[in-house]
Amino acid sequence: MDAVEQIVLPERSRRMPMSRVIGAYLTEMRTECVRYLRAPGFMLPVLLLPTMFYLLFGIVMNRVNGPDALRFLLASYGVFGVMSPGLFGFGVSLATERDNGLLTLKRALPMPPGAYLLGKMLMAMLAAGVVIVLLLVMAVGLGHVPVTAAQAFQLLVTGMVGVLPFCALGMFIGTLVKGQGAPGVLNMIYLPMSFLSGLWVPLSMLPGALQKLAPIWPSSHLHAVALRAVGLSQDPVGMHLLVLAGFTVLFGVLAARRLRRVG
Repeated sequence: MDAVEQIVLPERSRRMPMSRVIGAYLTEMRTECVRYLRAPGFMLPVLLLPTMFYLLFGIVMNRVNGPDALRFLLASYGVFGVMSPGLFGFGVSLATERDNGLLTLKRALPMPPGAYLLGKMLMAMLAAGVVIVLLLVMAVGLGHVPVTAAQAFQLLVTGMVGVLPFCALGMFIGTLVKGQGAPGVLNMIYLPMSFLSGLWVPLSMLPGALQKLAPIWPSSHLHAVALRAVGLSQDPVGMHLLVLAGFTVLFGVLAARRLRRVG
């Protein structure tokens, strides 16, 4: 009967009403958020790791270096923190869901194909926003860092939008590896990228050859935007934003093509 209906019914009559399309997107977003909130093993490290690093290496150990050092580390650990929900929220979960057949099941459901990925993207953006808020609370409340409301808002937007390139990269990695191997592979990308982008130590302290490699990492460009957001740089960020957008599109397209081929 379904096959007959697909042949007989005109295309317009088979289209899902817009209200149902919007409802499907909203339902998938809500489901994805609830699923991650019920997984403290994932959410707690994502939220606590950058805040613990900032508390120890920023507020405790660098307080004597003045407010600019604390603002620099606020931007640095902010970028370090937002990378995690993008890479691991997409990469590990996508690889696992491909292995256990959940992605195949979702494809068979009567839902828009982009709702699944959009739900994960929204969850990553919300997690990134929470990371930035926690860091700001610690910076202002414990470190007494002079951050204006405008700077705090700019850093928040930077973090929530800046997670998207790492979502694309995580999605691409998730199409290449198995679920059990995804955490290890992503850590091999996450940690070196953080170090080589100047998030743990300033780029000026790295060897010259490593400094020249910094522009190839998206985290380096996001770091430049974050430093501008907290008032530590006046350099234009247009080129950095273009690189981040291009990185997002490139890996998003590569991941989508691979998903169509191999599922």
